[in-house]
Amino acid sequence: MSAASGERAARQPSSVRRVVVASLVGTSLEWYDFFIYGTAAALVFNHLFFPSFDPLVGTLLAFTTYAVGFVARPLGGIVFGHYGDKVGRKNVLVATLLLMGVATFAIGLMPTYETIGVWAPILLVLLRFLQGLGLGGEWGGAVLMTLESGDPTKRGLNASWPQVGVPIGLLLANGVLSLMGGVTGDDAFMSWGWRVPFLLSGLLVLVGLWIRLTVAESPLFREVETKQVKARAPIVDVLQRYPRQVLLAVGARVGVDVAFYIFVLFITTYVVTYLKLPQSYALNAVLIAAACQVVFIPFFGSLSDRIGRRPVYLAGAVGAAIWTFAFFALLDTGNFLLIVLAAVVALVFHAAMYGPQASFIAEMFPTQVRYSGASMGYQLAGVVGGALAPIIATALLSQYDSGLAVSIYATVALAITVLCVLVAKETSRSDLDAEDAAFEAGAARSVRLAGGR
Repeated sequence: MSAASGERAARQPSSVRRVVVASLVGTSLEWYDFFIYGTAAALVFNHLFFPSFDPLVGTLLAFTTYAVGFVARPLGGIVFGHYGDKVGRKNVLVATLLLMGVATFAIGLMPTYETIGVWAPILLVLLRFLQGLGLGGEWGGAVLMTLESGDPTKRGLNASWPQVGVPIGLLLANGVLSLMGGVTGDDAFMSWGWRVPFLLSGLLVLVGLWIRLTVAESPLFREVETKQVKARAPIVDVLQRYPRQVLLAVGARVGVDVAFYIFVLFITTYVVTYLKLPQSYALNAVLIAAACQVVFIPFFGSLSDRIGRRPVYLAGAVGAAIWTFAFFALLDTGNFLLIVLAAVVALVFHAAMYGPQASFIAEMFPTQVRYSGASMGYQLAGVVGGALAPIIATALLSQYDSGLAVSIYATVALAITVLCVLVAKETSRSDLDAEDAAFEAGAARSVRLAGGR
């Protein structure tokens, strides 16, 4: 048994649970911050920051500022991934949570276009960029803390818990916005009610920091520190030695991202702006579906430990591609229960992809560069997937006046995911200690060759 394996075996279950809880709480708060912006972009920002445009065009512009957060995420993944591989996962996670919380709180204090004119959307874009930086560094650290701290035979389950932070963050964001909308009424909500969820982030971040500061560093990273075999330039090593893995990670994720943001974000635009139905239809449908995901994500993560990452991932991708056509047909009925059914089934298929995704991507890289490699692959996909999905979907709806074009777009993206998952190797039985040793041997050879020259 290797030192790392022995250390993991010696860890008490309560310690692993503490890491899982800390990662789950922190990630939930970060995604709350991120989603609160996305939902507000669909409901509020088009009126307050782009008031002189047609409603659908204003929504498109609001989603463009929303996309800035995705553009910033790869940069956050590179910067924080570098330090995560250099100084540890825990310290970086504290920094990302602080950055995200401060940026979100500041959005709640933002003056609107009516008050400061064009500076309002400019400041909004800047704060959204900071949100993206924070989230770009968050995902890799949260996943690695759970994956590297627990039982090697439960890596899929353990790494899926930070993924559960997505539906929890979505529940919090939509729930708080829905509550404020119901309590304040339309006029008061547009005036000040929308600010409350952003300002609430300040209090939630303090809670998250307190929990996150109580956990220990990842044992696999501590072993790398003890052996003094850290990568000298993690991102350079990733690009030189693992470019195939990065590309496969991007492709495996891109369709997942496109489907998700159509299912949970574009649904609001489609139901409210296009179908002229009450916004509560979309918000409540997404709330119910997100609650189901809280259960299904760890279920599929655990299932991937038993039958493999790829079979579970592929079943979710194929199912989501088929369901996207039924999704808009059910929305078009205008029936609330059928809209709920559309959202719930959509997010169950998404959970089948998202549950094993974290471990599947993280296991492609050795510990020395895992933060940088996993973050790069995951966050780059966010630019071409999640960032563009609401914009492209809104443009397609405006051009073709039908959800069918959006369904075809989602299916093409999911086909890319299916192809990349088929090409990638199964990682559920990978020996992470052996991969770390291979990286060390490769680094030693490079040093010898450099010395020979």
